Amino acid sequence: MKKITQITLAALLAAPVTLGSLSLPASASAASATPVAPKTLQVNTPAAKAPAVYTESAADFAQFLQAKYGVQLPQQSSKSDFIKAIAAITQASSASTTSTDATKAPAFSDLKSGDDAYEAAVALFNNGVLTSTEVRAKDQLSIYTAVFLAVKAAGFKELAYTYPVDKTAKALTKAGIKPNRLQGQAGQELAAAIDTGLVPESLYPALVKGGAASKDAANILLGRVLISQGKYKNEIGRSNDADIYSKLYAAYRTADLIEAPELRKIVDQALREDLVTGYNLKDSRFDSNFIDELTLTYGHDSINHAVQLIGLLRSEGIDADVQFQPKTSAFIYLKEWGEPKETPDYKVTQIENGNYIAYAKEYDIQFEFNNTADKARFNDIVLKFAKKNSNSQSPLIINSWWQPLYYSPTALANFPVITNNKITLGHYYAQSFSLKENAKAIQEGFRKLASEANITSYNFWVDQPFFNYLNGGSE
Repeated sequence: MKKITQITLAALLAAPVTLGSLSLPASASAASATPVAPKTLQVNTPAAKAPAVYTESAADFAQFLQAKYGVQLPQQSSKSDFIKAIAAITQASSASTTSTDATKAPAFSDLKSGDDAYEAAVALFNNGVLTSTEVRAKDQLSIYTAVFLAVKAAGFKELAYTYPVDKTAKALTKAGIKPNRLQGQAGQELAAAIDTGLVPESLYPALVKGGAASKDAANILLGRVLISQGKYKNEIGRSNDADIYSKLYAAYRTADLIEAPELRKIVDQALREDLVTGYNLKDSRFDSNFIDELTLTYGHDSINHAVQLIGLLRSEGIDADVQFQPKTSAFIYLKEWGEPKETPDYKVTQIENGNYIAYAKEYDIQFEFNNTADKARFNDIVLKFAKKNSNSQSPLIINSWWQPLYYSPTALANFPVITNNKITLGHYYAQSFSLKENAKAIQEGFRKLASEANITSYNFWVDQPFFNYLNGGSE
């Protein structure tokens, strides 16, 4: 789909400065060799090495736990610390702690209402994570206690209890643990934790040794619980992964125009009334759940551009988590631009005044960088290698835009602040970006169109070229 540079500057400046996308209409333009028998050669080649796969570290999990749940374990955790952490990350309901129903408020032998770990313990008992009314909350957290709690919190309890003796022994032996060290359900739970990967190989020595759980071990187990429950980062991979390009292409090929007819009816009416000149449709099921401080969102429509952008980051020494988010961009297509040509990825609907509403397939890529320095450096890289400044400019990565769009939920130096005006119905949402001073009128207009919808707004930080675009600038 062609970009904003393919229409006249006059048309650009005539449009209101409230767009949910940079995109404008795709239809605005227009000897064989002779075979030779191979020689037989004796070649000694080194054994192929499997590509390195990034594994989340204890520090990665600790950072996520603190950023998302406010969980920060001490250097040496008590059982109480771990119980409270599990209750927080699994969002176990504490509403039952006020119930007078005996089945919802167990009679702990060593905990009473008002104790530090009481509410978390009640919630975990009701969810089957704690199985005894003797909690021993003040005890030092042992590695085995941490695993037994984690395997049930992760949702593997029923699987564990299917393990026969020989299967349990095989899993324990794999970790270097003598099968007779643990009996019954304890052995089954540990075996399941090993086989499912809840306990990674890095923790095998700690299991063999026994004793207190280290801070790193506890953070790893909490992180693996989140992964097992689908509550950790939602991503297609990392930019340095050997198969990241295949995953990008697969994600793009399987993404279609987002329909969401009930929601689209509302925001299409906003277009008809000139409340906005564009919006995006997205699906919250593709949300990345990345850490805000380390996250940038980059919007485009060319899959080739995405692949080269990943390659560019790799060439600049940046590795980052990557999530692909399908997006449909909708905007007013003026009739004077000519007859639009539809494709599977580009549809139009004619409206009463002869103009069209165009719907184009696009995407957002969310990056979570390893540190804030890499996140800040992204801007310089894009401005140098992926931002068009003239028709003859080179070298740039393929399909670079005049006004690239990338933004952060947290403050970045030299990034102006704009507003996202958002309507949510179910797991679909429409968003339209605007200058802050225009946001109130847009939100009020949305509420008149759809009082029953969830209408929100928030400020965020956007790259300077896109901010210039919202102000009517061409670059």
